[in-house]
Amino acid sequence: MTVATSVHGFFNSGTWLVTRNLLLLFAVVFWLALGYWVFKDARRRIEDPWLVGMATLLGLVPPYVGPLIYMLFRPPEYLEDMRERELEIKAMEERLAKRDLHCPVCRSEVDSTYLICPICTTKLKQACTNCKAPLEALWQVCPYCETPIEPAAVGEVPTLGTRRSTRRPPA
Repeated sequence: MTVATSVHGFFNSGTWLVTRNLLLLFAVVFWLALGYWVFKDARRRIEDPWLVGMATLLGLVPPYVGPLIYMLFRPPEYLEDMRERELEIKAMEERLAKRDLHCPVCRSEVDSTYLICPICTTKLKQACTNCKAPLEALWQVCPYCETPIEPAAVGEVPTLGTRRSTRRPPA
């Protein structure tokens, strides 16, 4: 009976009451902290305020289990990261649309109207035989003077990125 009376005495003592009350206080504080964490995380991941409120309620109502459920179904990335990625994609699209042209050999900037690179004399485009306007490789007719473009013989027109010959043909 001494063990039973000592256990009974411990649970009726002031030490047990203080320990129990502190454990309950810590449990409640931890539960509220988890609910606050769910609220803060949901605000960073979800735009709709109603969904943020529902996620917070889910984080609070089933105590300690709600945040685990929230973590399983929350959006995978922050809104800020999504916006940043969208801005990066938009900036890349603008850069591609602007199409800064560079020489394929020396990488210097060239204009879209250049026939050869002024730095390394690489042939960039073919000229129209009639109006001498620069032509794109896939064009079948000159859009400036309506002259049909005859396909060049093999070896006659250097391809993009080859150096133009600086030797003069024999007279």
